[in-house]
Amino acid sequence: MKFVFLLICQCCLLIACSPAAPQIDKIQGHTMGTTYSVLWPAHRDISASQVQLDIDQLLMKINSQMSTYQGDSELSIFNASPAPYEQTISPQFAQVIAQSLSLNDLTQGYFDISVGPLVNLWGFGPDLKSLVAPTQDQLTEARSRVGLQAISLQDLKLAKTDTRYLDLSAIAKGFAVDEVANLLDGLMIPAYLVEIGGEIRVKGQKPQGKAWKVAVEAPDFNERRVQKILPLKDVSMATSGDYRNYFEENGQRYSHSINPFTAKPIKHQLASVTIIDESCARADALATAMLVMGEEKAKAFAVQENIRGYLIVRTPTGFTEHLTPAFERWLNP
Repeated sequence: MKFVFLLICQCCLLIACSPAAPQIDKIQGHTMGTTYSVLWPAHRDISASQVQLDIDQLLMKINSQMSTYQGDSELSIFNASPAPYEQTISPQFAQVIAQSLSLNDLTQGYFDISVGPLVNLWGFGPDLKSLVAPTQDQLTEARSRVGLQAISLQDLKLAKTDTRYLDLSAIAKGFAVDEVANLLDGLMIPAYLVEIGGEIRVKGQKPQGKAWKVAVEAPDFNERRVQKILPLKDVSMATSGDYRNYFEENGQRYSHSINPFTAKPIKHQLASVTIIDESCARADALATAMLVMGEEKAKAFAVQENIRGYLIVRTPTGFTEHLTPAFERWLNP
């Protein structure tokens, strides 16, 4: 459902890890089809190599549960099984499904993890189809396999009454960030920055009481540049945008962000949504849902639900920024 390209975090991370600041430890690696980075104030009793081993094992476990690219994952087995079907799933997987169902209700259907058939049809899923706009008949058929009314979760029993293909890509990376943060908490690491594919969670501050600073990328199709730098402390941040993962056909640009109601990529001028929240999984999902909503619905939703959102809208001459009331209060307490 989503390819997150919020972050030009590299510039901030390189500064944090430069020779002028040797007191920051950093590890990085690959997961979920993207990269991850974890930083924390160095401590002689904390082995960076052991922390990385623990994190890699944790991320492998999450992938084995929720990946659509891994054929033997719990999610892939569920998706491939004909309906009606019931499967006992792991507690972490169940937690993400439960949160996804709740967020589907909260967003009035704009966050929909059953939109996978449409994502695949448009060429943005693991099926690796050619990037060609589908026909109306194809859209109608795929749309018939979308909708969470056919999905239920009871304790650890995930069931479907009709054919469904679930895709957790708009929440799983955020959830993984939260789980890595919980692991670091368990290791008694007092301050850190965790980033997976541009989704972020921070705790505390860098040495000398300096804030973790993270860049939000300008939603520009032609170049990568910083739009805004945000100081973060004890929060999560996620961004969804339409400006990196897309294809063009006959002069028409098609975004990876699919509206579950139209079965088509979004076509409005809302280009990027950044969400600040305590939970990175929730921030991840809300950024996706609000991007799909479009500018006016996203603004109204953010006010109604007191969401800290930073919206970037395209105009004929460039971009305009909109800070939701909750975001303004957070940024300027």
